[in-house]
This record gives sequence, C-alpha cells and structure tokens, in this order.
Amino acid sequence: MTDTPVAAPSRFERPSVLTFLGYALGLIILVWAFQGAGFSLEKVMTSPPRFADFMSRAFPPNLEPKVLERLGWKMVETLQIAFAGAVMGVILSLPVALLAARGLIAGAWINGIVRNILGFIRAVPDIAWALVFVVAVGLGPFAGTLAIMIDTIGFCGRFFADDMEAVDKGPSEALTATGARRLDITACATLPASAPAFVSTALYALEKAVRSSTILGLVGAGGIGIELKVGFDLFDYPTAMTVILMIAVVVIAIEALSTWARKTIIGEQR
Repeated sequence: MTDTPVAAPSRFERPSVLTFLGYALGLIILVWAFQGAGFSLEKVMTSPPRFADFMSRAFPPNLEPKVLERLGWKMVETLQIAFAGAVMGVILSLPVALLAARGLIAGAWINGIVRNILGFIRAVPDIAWALVFVVAVGLGPFAGTLAIMIDTIGFCGRFFADDMEAVDKGPSEALTATGARRLDITACATLPASAPAFVSTALYALEKAVRSSTILGLVGAGGIGIELKVGFDLFDYPTAMTVILMIAVVVIAIEALSTWARKTIIGEQR
C-alpha cells in the first residue's frame, strides 16, 4: 500500500464572478446607507459627555405624588388604547384572514387583493395611521385606538392567513372527499387546527400594541406619549425620565404576562 499524499481541503471556496459582484454591490449599498444616515464617528466619540449630562439632569426621576398620579392616569389611558385597539383588530382580522388565505373560501384574485391591502396596512407605520385618524376623528385616545386597530389588522390578518395555510391538510381533504362545502371545511377543520397559532399571534399583537400606544401621544392620539414630549420640550428631564421608566416597566410586565399566557394557553390546547 503506497502512501499517497492527500491535499488538505481548501478552507474557503473561491467565489464566482457573480457572487463577487454581489458582495461588492452589498458593500457599496452598506457604505451608501451609512452616508445617508449621517453616521459620524466623531459624533459617536463626543456623545458620552452630553449623554452623561442628560443623565445627571434626569436623575433622580420626578417622583412627586401629583406627577405620579398624572402620569399613572395617562399610562392607564395608554393601556386602554392598546387593549381596545388590539382586541378590535384581532376580531376583525379573522374574516380578513379567511379572505386572504389561499385555498379556503375565496378565489385567487380575492386572495391577491386582500393580501395587497394587508401589505399596504403593514407598510404604513402606526404613528402615521395615528396622524390620519387625528385628522379624521380629532385629537384624543379614540384616534390612537383606531390606529392600533388598523395596525393590528395588518399584522394579524397576514399571520392568521399564513397559519391557516400551514395546517395539516389531512382533515380538510377527508371532509372534501365526503362532499363538504368549503365553509364547512374551514369551520370544522382549518380553524380548530389554527387556534393555538391564533392565540400566539394575538398575544404578540397585544405586546406590539402596548409598545406602539406609548408613543402615539406624540401626535395627539392619547396616552402617555404626550407627557414624554412635553417633558423634553420643557427640558423637564426628571419627569421625562419618570415617563421612560414607567413605559419600560409596563412593557416588560406585559411581555412577561403574554409569554406566560402563551405557554399556558397553548399548552392546554395541545
């Protein structure tokens, strides 16, 4: 038996010309993006003293009873906006998702139209929807509630449709073989199988709604966001820091509660 030297495999494959051009294009786009974003290493290096000055002026937070009471009621209003908008959005998302899901109760052209509408809703930021509804219904929490509702429809409508398309087709095919109608198949097979995914998506939508509702007040759509804006406009940094900490505590608590509910409910359904 002769000892034949074996060449070590190359650590990296030499990229093709097309792959190399793709890498080069990606690098050019990255540089272009940083230039357009105004990235400045000098500003990054000189920002710590200004940030430290802000923190020194913001701490300790304003914990006066009157201030906490006022901010507390605004936070309650924020949660009301989030819950009301999210619940209405989740409920309205279901019929929309039935029209968007391919192969269920609607034809392909209806699926395409509804999916494009949902894509448009998701493409518009929630704060832009808040501006639209402030113009339509006036300042206040109702505009924020409608903005959260529309944003939730765009979010849940798409994911509900994808959840229904992803379920096991076995029960549906069995019902189809018996001559059942599309609507009956959807109600008896698709929806029950999709329920755990619906619950998970709805809870994520609630978390998203709580985070979004905290800033809608910046455009006059109710909630605690207006207090944050006023705090910075008046250089009242201790009050602004109190608002930031309240938002952080509430959002983290809602996310923890949502995670617990998701594990508990979905675990029971399975």
